[in-house]
Amino acid sequence: MKIWSKGFDNAPEIDAFTVGKDRELDLMLAPWDILGTMAHITMLSEVGLLGKDDLAVLLPELKKLHQEAVEGRFTIEGEDVHSEVEARLIATLGDVGKKVHTGRSRNDQVAVDIKLFTRARLEKTVGKVAALFDLLQEKSEELKDVLMPGYTHLQVAMPSSFGLWLGAYAESLADDLVMLKAAWDVTDENPLGSAAGYGSSAPLNRARTTELLGFGTLDYNSIYAQMSRGRGERMVAWACSAVAETIGRLAVDGCLFTSQNFGFIHLPDAFTTGSSIMPQKKNPDVFELVRGHCNRIQGIPAMLRHITGLDSCLDILCFALPGITVTEGLMDKPLYAQAFCVEEVNRLVEAGVPFRDAYRQVGLAVQDGTFHYEGGLHHTHEGSIGNLCTAEVRAKFQARLAAFPFDRVNQAVENLVKNA
Repeated sequence: MKIWSKGFDNAPEIDAFTVGKDRELDLMLAPWDILGTMAHITMLSEVGLLGKDDLAVLLPELKKLHQEAVEGRFTIEGEDVHSEVEARLIATLGDVGKKVHTGRSRNDQVAVDIKLFTRARLEKTVGKVAALFDLLQEKSEELKDVLMPGYTHLQVAMPSSFGLWLGAYAESLADDLVMLKAAWDVTDENPLGSAAGYGSSAPLNRARTTELLGFGTLDYNSIYAQMSRGRGERMVAWACSAVAETIGRLAVDGCLFTSQNFGFIHLPDAFTTGSSIMPQKKNPDVFELVRGHCNRIQGIPAMLRHITGLDSCLDILCFALPGITVTEGLMDKPLYAQAFCVEEVNRLVEAGVPFRDAYRQVGLAVQDGTFHYEGGLHHTHEGSIGNLCTAEVRAKFQARLAAFPFDRVNQAVENLVKNA
C-alpha cells in the first residue's frame, strides 16, 4: 500500500517507469532519511504537534532503524525509503508511527536526505583530497633536487624536476578545494519544512531542525528550496569534475612517463598488469583507469555515482604513488641537452649580451649541432625548481581546508543519535 493510495492500484508498467531504481538509490539515503525524521519529530514535539510520550517511543525505534541502515541491513519493500520508515514505525508502534509525516512532504524529505548524504560524502572526498595533497607535497620535497626534462608541445623545453612536477598537482588540489567548498556551502542549507514547495500551515520551527541536523543555514524561500533540487548536485558534480581534471592529468603523465620512450618513473611490478598476447607488457593500469574514470566524471555531471568514482581514484593514487621510483641522471643524457638552451641564453644576458642577440646565438648553435652548456642551474624565484614554495602551497591548502565546518556537522549528528 502506497502512503498516498486512494484505494486503487497502479498499473505495473506505471510503477516500473515511475519508480525505476529508486529503491536501490534510496538505500544510500536511508541513514540520512532516518536522521531527518528524528530531527523533524523532535521539533514537532517542541512546538506541540507531537506528544512527548509519542516522541519517547519513536526516537528509540528510529535509532534502531538508523543503526540497521548504517550497517547495511536496512531493506526497502515499499515504494521508497520514506514510506518504508513510516511503515516500519507503524508495524512496530501502531498509530503513533502515522504522526511522523506531519508538516512534511516527500519533496522536502528527499531534498534534505540528498543534502545530508552529499554533505557527508563531500567530507569524505575532501579528506581523500587532503591525503593525496599531503602525499604529493611529501614526494615533491623528497624529489625536489632530482632533475627531469620539461616539455612543451611534446618537445624538450627546459630543465624541470620531479619535485616541481608533483608540486604542481598539489597546488592544483588547493584550488580544487575552492570549488568543493562552494559545493559544500550550497549543500549546507536546510530545505526541511518547505514541504511540497509552499511551506506548511503547521507552526514548524525550521531553525530548530537546521540546528539539530548541523546545517549552516536554511534554504529560506520554500519555493526556492524545491527549485534548487538538482542545482546543488550539479555544483557537486562540477567540483568533482575539477578534482578529476587534476588527477586525470596526473594519470596521463603517469602513463606517458612510465613508457619505454620516456622511462622517467617506474611502478613496482605488483602495481602493473599484463597482456594476454604480449609477454613483455607491464601495463600502468593504475594510471590508465584513473585517466578513464576521470574523463567520464568530467563528461557527465551526475553527482551520486561520480563522487563514489572520484573517491576510488583518489584512494588508488594514494596507494600507488608511494611505490613509484624515479630515474635519476636523466639530464645527463645528450637527448636532453637542448633543455639548457634558456640557461645559456640567460648566462649570455648576464654577461652583457642583449637578449635577442643571445637568443639568436643559441638558436644557431642548436641548428648547427655545436650547442653545449656547462653552467649549472640557477633557479631561485618563487615556484621554480630551486624554490618550490611547498610551505606556501600547504598554507593555501590548509586555510581552504579549515573553512569546512566538519566538526559542527558531525557533532550535531552525533548529538541527534545519542539523545534519541
